[in-house]
Amino acid sequence: MSDTQFSQEDLLAQPADAYMNEAQQAYFRTLLQGQREELQQRIEDEFGELRNVEPASDEADLACREERRQWQLRLLEREKKLLDKIDQALERLARGEYGWCAETGEPIGLQRLLLRPTATLCIEAKERQEQRERHQRHA
Repeated sequence: MSDTQFSQEDLLAQPADAYMNEAQQAYFRTLLQGQREELQQRIEDEFGELRNVEPASDEADLACREERRQWQLRLLEREKKLLDKIDQALERLARGEYGWCAETGEPIGLQRLLLRPTATLCIEAKERQEQRERHQRHA
């Protein structure tokens, strides 16, 4: 079965002891590479929009355009961070570490990886991290 024919249903139907076998790794590699390509295209498009500066007809126009520019820059910053996370996930795949919790070493789980392919923590570890962050904010 090639990774192009390996569907999400096929992935989820595999037995637990098949976790992160070659077919599953190929599925997530293809998924991550596709997301990376889409994200790179969006980043290029946003940069293109930022480069196309039209002269402002009045101050309100100028203010509106500057607000949009700031919004685009924040979006680009978030997209760049996501691109870095995708690259890190692809590196973990190459090292054979993808799909395993960085804190506990336990499987992250296919469902969680399908929802967030860049996840590095299993649900329990992520919940503990969020509790620590909430506690530190309120301290």
